[in-house]
Amino acid sequence: MNAVAEASVIDYRPEDPAILANPYTLFDRMRAEDPVHWSPRLKSWVLTRYDDVKRVCLEPERMSSDRLRPFFASIPSEEAKKIGDIMRYLSLWMVFKDAPEHTRLRRLTSKVFHNKSMQAMRPQVEEISYWLLDRIGDNAEFDFVAEFAGPLPCLVIMSMLGVPRADLTKVKRMSDEMALFIGSSRTSSEKYDTAEAATHEMAEYFRHHIASRRAAPQADLLTELVQLDDKGDRLSEDELIATCILLLFAGHETTTNHIANGMLSLTQFPGEMAKLRAHPALAPAAVEELLRYEGPSGAQVRIVAQAHELRGKQLKEGDRVFMMLNAANRDPEAYAEPNRLDLDRDGVAHLTFGFGQHICLGFPLARLEGQVAFPALLGHFRSIETVGPAPEWINSLVFRGMKAMPVRVSR
Repeated sequence: MNAVAEASVIDYRPEDPAILANPYTLFDRMRAEDPVHWSPRLKSWVLTRYDDVKRVCLEPERMSSDRLRPFFASIPSEEAKKIGDIMRYLSLWMVFKDAPEHTRLRRLTSKVFHNKSMQAMRPQVEEISYWLLDRIGDNAEFDFVAEFAGPLPCLVIMSMLGVPRADLTKVKRMSDEMALFIGSSRTSSEKYDTAEAATHEMAEYFRHHIASRRAAPQADLLTELVQLDDKGDRLSEDELIATCILLLFAGHETTTNHIANGMLSLTQFPGEMAKLRAHPALAPAAVEELLRYEGPSGAQVRIVAQAHELRGKQLKEGDRVFMMLNAANRDPEAYAEPNRLDLDRDGVAHLTFGFGQHICLGFPLARLEGQVAFPALLGHFRSIETVGPAPEWINSLVFRGMKAMPVRVSR
């Protein structure tokens, strides 16, 4: 009997607005009834238990991250021509590669983008946070995503790479338009065209800055990437451009959701917000719990490289697997009272950044930004509350975030 015939009565509709707003009730049911669920809609397996997601992360020989190459190979040639730059640069992202290609790119970039270099960004993160708060001023109401959570991580990555703050609007637009291809649950040809144009524009943007660093090196991460030489191994021009796009896109999109989702969670648990306001030193632990409770990444994707069995289900070579990170992070077998925000929580590490060799390269920076941003916000505003209708969530399996988050504040 094939996987489709064995499909559960559970009907997972990830694009349903009600599921986007609250996927957790359905995730609870999936974990209990069908933790290795075949979705006919996605034509993929959907994993919701903590142990299963962690196991897949630790089995690169069975589960491949090389999922874009077969997708691109399946596109008709006429359509492929329309997304030439998307295929050219995204194919070079380390997140879509297996060893040994992933190992090489990770080794090279880690010589520049490492914990020490990211922790050294604290003064810039603090300066940018307070600059944004000053720009907001005493506005009683504003869109938290547009005015703070969106620009903060974008400006931090721009500062790290050494590109001008004045380019914020352009850079954020390019990143948002690329997300139409990378993060959308359903993507039209028109969105593909927009994402392709944005990818081409961002590639040319970084090509210009790379040439500038070759001519006149500066004290920034982009110069270090350009000058990187590991026993004769260097990043090619396309790899440099692809890496810059990845750092900017991934660092911006996910951390925006991290900051916004975290603030929304705090408004839903005012006692925990008051605790963090009174004890800013709690920020490191608070950030971990906020990342667990409502993480910025909905899923990571793998392709079955070796057929095997998981919880009695036969995963065939070539099958696609969605590891639902936020479902795993709410698994009651991993966390007591998982649907409660508890900033004092202690226990197993969350899986928001993934696990194993493909763990997010920039996770120390994302943590740092949260550790700076939340105390800065709670220290600047005496009260923060959401206003208006319930937020509209982005229609994406990859990203977990809101389109907007109107808030009312007081000083």
